[in-house]
Amino acid sequence: MDRISGGIIKHKKAVVALFFAAMAVCAGLYLGVAVNYDLADYLPDDAPSTRALGVMKEEFGPGIPNARVMVKNVSVSEALAYKQKLADIDGVGSVLWLDDAVDIKTPLEMADSDIVEEYYKNGNAIISFSIGDGDEVRVTDGIYALVGDGNPLSGEANDRAWMQKLTSSEVANAMKILIPVIVAILILSTEFWLEPLLFLFAIGVSVVINMGTNIFFGEISFVSNSVSPILQLAVSLDYAIFLLHRFSDFRAQGLTPEDAMRAAVKRAFPTIAASAATTFFGFLALVFMDFGLGADLGLSLVKGIVFSFVSVVFFLPAFTLCVYKLVDKTKHRHLMPDDWPLLGRAIARIGIPIIIIVCVIGAPSFLAQNENSFTYGFGNLNQTGKSGLDTAEINREFGRETTAVLLVPKGEPAKEAALAAALAALPRVREVLSYTQAVGAQVPEEYLDKAISEQFYSGNYARIIVYADTPEEGELAFSLVDDVRGAAAAVYGDAYYALGQSVNLSDMEDIIKRDQQRVNIIALISIFLVLLIMFRSLALPFVLLLTIEAAIWINLAIPYFTGSSLSYIGYLVLSTVQLGATVDYAILLTDHYKENRRMLPVREARRKTLSETFGSILVSGAILSSAGFVLWASSSNPMVAEIGLLLGRGTLLSMCMVVFFLPSLLALLDRAIAKTTYKAGFLFRKITG
Repeated sequence: MDRISGGIIKHKKAVVALFFAAMAVCAGLYLGVAVNYDLADYLPDDAPSTRALGVMKEEFGPGIPNARVMVKNVSVSEALAYKQKLADIDGVGSVLWLDDAVDIKTPLEMADSDIVEEYYKNGNAIISFSIGDGDEVRVTDGIYALVGDGNPLSGEANDRAWMQKLTSSEVANAMKILIPVIVAILILSTEFWLEPLLFLFAIGVSVVINMGTNIFFGEISFVSNSVSPILQLAVSLDYAIFLLHRFSDFRAQGLTPEDAMRAAVKRAFPTIAASAATTFFGFLALVFMDFGLGADLGLSLVKGIVFSFVSVVFFLPAFTLCVYKLVDKTKHRHLMPDDWPLLGRAIARIGIPIIIIVCVIGAPSFLAQNENSFTYGFGNLNQTGKSGLDTAEINREFGRETTAVLLVPKGEPAKEAALAAALAALPRVREVLSYTQAVGAQVPEEYLDKAISEQFYSGNYARIIVYADTPEEGELAFSLVDDVRGAAAAVYGDAYYALGQSVNLSDMEDIIKRDQQRVNIIALISIFLVLLIMFRSLALPFVLLLTIEAAIWINLAIPYFTGSSLSYIGYLVLSTVQLGATVDYAILLTDHYKENRRMLPVREARRKTLSETFGSILVSGAILSSAGFVLWASSSNPMVAEIGLLLGRGTLLSMCMVVFFLPSLLALLDRAIAKTTYKAGFLFRKITG
């Protein structure tokens, strides 16, 4: 480290210029990073719905209907004209309306009224269609231009379009709120008005580099795009704080700025490396998810931690030495105390009751967090915005609608008709659209217009579309998916494919649940090994992990006890992120406790440790929890907002566990820790008689 820090100091201007150049290049690259808003794309290639989608695209081209528009106050002929205009929009496919279900050349009064009212009611027409991936914003804008804003548009594709419009502005808005909050928190804990800007600039450079280098992935998910920069900023600010606090300490001892920085890099490096390692491995566990969204977010966060570490070790020392004279001119009195002696005494008095309370709360929380009600998709996206209001209006007039598609072997009309009849008899199924239902098994497809027959038949498969009155996900929707698959299997065995939003989410549920145990075990084992190496102790890793895991259990049990549902992706991500990000607080406190126990008895060591570390834990926790709550408050995407809420609340719980529970547990297990720690050197008073 002496050689590295010496090189940084000697070539500080070149180092700063290099990082500035990298930041400028990556800022430009970030503009070219594609963002994926389709959760189905992250299902494994061997998932049934993924294979089904591949067959669908190969055989039929355009996807299944994923949007619908209600055109008000139109005649049948006007509705048909709108249908044709919709089909003419580039990016729109599989346009379906009443004429695909009944013969509209005959009077509608002679048709089945239930079928007619599925498409045309009270002078309003509801037209279903598909929008291709990546075309959502352009196509929905074109549809609104065609039908007018007064005619509502809904569906999965429309939700994705609104997300794309909102996400970039929401990240910027979140940063506008978060950065002033972080600056205010840092000002309380520093002695220079400009010092917080050094912290933010060092990590900001790494955030820009991280987001720009995502271009090498080809694309990133909307979750990574929204969450990654904010989490990276909040989690890795500690590295910069550690370094510059050491720099200030050595300058206060009379060293020159260059010597102080050289000593600071050497002294702070082990702490920064250990802190980065726990966070790194916590995030790395996400990469081992079968559901690709976890790997996408995990790689983005892991890469961010690496860039933050490099930025703090190389860029921050060089940049600080370039501007320290300017920073020195902004000195102010310390606004937050360095020591908190009263807190240490107060917590020491209630140590045993705290342990009892945590045990009483922790056990049911551990059980409850596994019994949550989960969601897997976008949930109630933007219910108060245009998308949500449009969806509500369509649902009031025509009811809820989810679509499932079955692809079955072509050339067996009797089987096709039998399956369509079985599907129509299922609870919550509103309509089944197939060739045998809409046209008739006795009519050869050669007699029909090709545009009609292609809706139902490809070279190898017949397509059956099932419309159901269920939400996109949940027990009701997934039960119907099982029934649809069961009906198809009863007729065709394994020779069928099923797809649709509810089908995708059902597969997602199965895959993500399998990921949970593997991801949590990998995170726990990897962080355990880091703690084992760092503390050279068998007992301490268990103590620290128990402290943070208890906070995670309580955090994830709150939705169960309040009767609210929880995004499973948020649940899974939080389990690793809260562990990796907040175990640093426990490391800091435990490291000080070990040092103090070499000179002081248990009670005095506990009091002194709390007095020394509370301020640092408070500042770090306040920054991370603020980042979480800002995400929660600023995002209209329920999945991103829930990750923010869980992180904000979880950080506060981890802080409380580290400050109140961990010191008491360390004191209670003091002798066991001493015996299982290599060269612990704890002070024990000898009893003489």
